[in-house]
Amino acid sequence: MLRLAVRFAGMSLAATAARKPQSLSWLSRSINVELLFPPKRPAATRERCLVLARAASSSSAKTKQLYVCSDCGEQSAQWAGQCKACGKWNTLEKVVVQPAGDAGGGGGGARAAARFAAGKSAGGGASSDGEGPGGGAPFAGRAYRRSAWVLEAEAPQRLSDVSRRGFRQRWRLQLPGDNGRELGRVLGGGVVPGSLTLVGGEPGVGKSTLLLQMADMLTRAAPSNSATPAGGSKGDGREQDVAQPPPPSAQHEQLQGGQGGAPGANPTVLYVSGEESVEQIGSRAERMGVAGNTDVFVYSATRLDGILDEIIRLQPAAVIVDSIQTVYLDEVSSSAGSVTQVRECATALLQVAKRERIPVFLVGHVTKSGDLAGPRVLEHIVDTVVYMEGGRQQPVRLVRCMKNRYGSTDEVGVFEMHDDGMQVVPNPSALFLSDRDLAPNVSSAVAVVLEGTRPLLMEVQALCSPVPQGSPAPPSRFPSGVNRQRLALLLAVLGKHTEMRPYSVDVHLNVTGGLEMNEPATDLAVACAIASSYFEQPIARDVALIGEVGLGGELRPVGNIERRIAEAAKLGFRTFVIPASSNVHASQRLKGARILECKTVVEAFRAVLGTAGLPQA
Repeated sequence: MLRLAVRFAGMSLAATAARKPQSLSWLSRSINVELLFPPKRPAATRERCLVLARAASSSSAKTKQLYVCSDCGEQSAQWAGQCKACGKWNTLEKVVVQPAGDAGGGGGGARAAARFAAGKSAGGGASSDGEGPGGGAPFAGRAYRRSAWVLEAEAPQRLSDVSRRGFRQRWRLQLPGDNGRELGRVLGGGVVPGSLTLVGGEPGVGKSTLLLQMADMLTRAAPSNSATPAGGSKGDGREQDVAQPPPPSAQHEQLQGGQGGAPGANPTVLYVSGEESVEQIGSRAERMGVAGNTDVFVYSATRLDGILDEIIRLQPAAVIVDSIQTVYLDEVSSSAGSVTQVRECATALLQVAKRERIPVFLVGHVTKSGDLAGPRVLEHIVDTVVYMEGGRQQPVRLVRCMKNRYGSTDEVGVFEMHDDGMQVVPNPSALFLSDRDLAPNVSSAVAVVLEGTRPLLMEVQALCSPVPQGSPAPPSRFPSGVNRQRLALLLAVLGKHTEMRPYSVDVHLNVTGGLEMNEPATDLAVACAIASSYFEQPIARDVALIGEVGLGGELRPVGNIERRIAEAAKLGFRTFVIPASSNVHASQRLKGARILECKTVVEAFRAVLGTAGLPQA
């Protein structure tokens, strides 16, 4: 059977283009090369026959079949309709695990990264299965391991010795312009060399637009000279000697001197798209005004080995892949976008990013429920997860960091979508409240939300309509921008501790601008908006409400309340209803503010609505 397979391959593939022969040492155990391949046979036929003979000789090796949940990554030996780990239905996909070869383990992604390192050290393209270009020595003898990006020669080091290298803000890449500063703040202070960032969001929200702008900014990025960490201060009592930044890598040399060492040249960025053609990317670049940037290289491809070859050739300072669900590895049998392909491709790009200190940005698809598509392990592999929010009918886009190994996850960037791309919003609170005077009689309240270190003012509107008598249907609850479970809790508290009867009305809530209120500090504003519509008593336009509502109707304090009050005062708000236990201290920035401290939600209703319909103390 083996000789028949070899003879068939030699007859059908004799006309293929000639390639350089590969090392044949891995076949020496089972095949007599001299007998199978006479010396006069063409080189291309010899190589193809070897591949087919290797497959025939290893057909007796056992393959393992698993079912992997595409949502959480849980593995199961048998298929089931529901995942036992996350409870999702119809998420188990069959994965065939090939037996490990002689070249070592680590998976297809690790082998692709090994080929990349072997090709880069030899100054040529990557070859197959860890061997150097042109059939050179296998990668196992080089400095890097096949299944990891760390150096073989590295030994455990003291943390104090590593800290002396100066791992602070100065080694981050600072993006220029207002848009760059906003994105840098979301990422924790700038782009970290060697980081792997996953960008997700609904279709059409602007992921490709934002990353094309980032590619333009990365060509003009430079390492920061600041030694202050993001979110910290110079007087935190933990100062250390940071005179020298981390050891310079190839990317730092490009950032200082340009590609190839040319003085004054800008670093290059490789933008890879598996969903759009080069012409489509160029058309969008013309609309955005970045088409004249000669340092951004666009490449339409889906084969990961070809992408790695271009990274070797161009030596870019950053790589953008749009999207991770469209790229594939040849040696992985499943189709692009499957659990195995996504995991192995992400692993290969992770190792390339760490070895070369290249920041890599991946675009990720989302499911119909809004979660990032692919296995949950993808979010564990990457260093940073950035999610873009915003409706298609609204120009406002929120860029939120869901995971960040290099900074805070509380920051949020506010942008507006324009014809020339994303533009930062300098004062988001004023934008969200700009149309408040269009409906002066609507029952609305203003809450002050803290997104990371930035206070934002949001308006919540409420409408209570009576349920028709004799209606068999329960009262409806339609919250938009407010958590449904949180709304049910607040209605239960209002029905217990006030004269309101929420079961007799339908409640509709809307947060203007398509935003979402997820912080407990917005409880008081939501409750007062509902009470304003229920009792038909308007709330004054200069009142801001801050506080969490407990199950007993008490008002609980929230953090950074002075900063919230100061931000609202800049926009003309003069009256602030806060919990009595907030301990607000008088300061210069709170001068002129009228602060009403209330212990319960009933006291807050009296302060903003009067005494009509409310129980006496």
